Amino acid sequence: IVLPPKKQGIPTDERSEVGQALAVWGDDGWGRAIERGKFAERRFGDDVVDALAALAESWAPPTPIEWVTAVPSDRSGDLVPDVARRLATRLGVGYVPALTRVVERPPQEAQANSAHQRSNVEGAFAASGDVPAGAVLVVDDLIDSGWTLTEVGRVLRRAGSGPVVPLALATTPIRN
Repeated sequence: IVLPPKKQGIPTDERSEVGQALAVWGDDGWGRAIERGKFAERRFGDDVVDALAALAESWAPPTPIEWVTAVPSDRSGDLVPDVARRLATRLGVGYVPALTRVVERPPQEAQANSAHQRSNVEGAFAASGDVPAGAVLVVDDLIDSGWTLTEVGRVLRRAGSGPVVPLALATTPIRN
């Protein structure tokens, strides 16, 4: 599933690249496996990591991925960093915990529209420590509006990263 970058009001040098999602939340196959990992097992299986790696390798972003990071969340704890670390190992690149959540905000699906979703995540993340300069694969579990990945992309680019390539495990069935 192609994840086009948000462009409205985002300077060109702060935009993320085109990303991908492995599945639609709740759909048969990967959608159900992701849902099970997120809620029942509290860990994504090795089969999901292998599928993410196969997706990342087959779509071949224009700039080769040099490192991987994860979108942090106070609600899901180490769930996304864990899958991102395992994916980085599978891809043969380093994992860097380059982002921190400065403030927890309400879920994106609770926001009334795209403008509220954008303002909901502005200032919610910061770079943590030194951010590598190479192209980064940013992993998130579930993408709803796309604004969270847009904001973390901006934070990473401002901190000196190379191209930011989003990779979500799943997207909600109806995207804004």
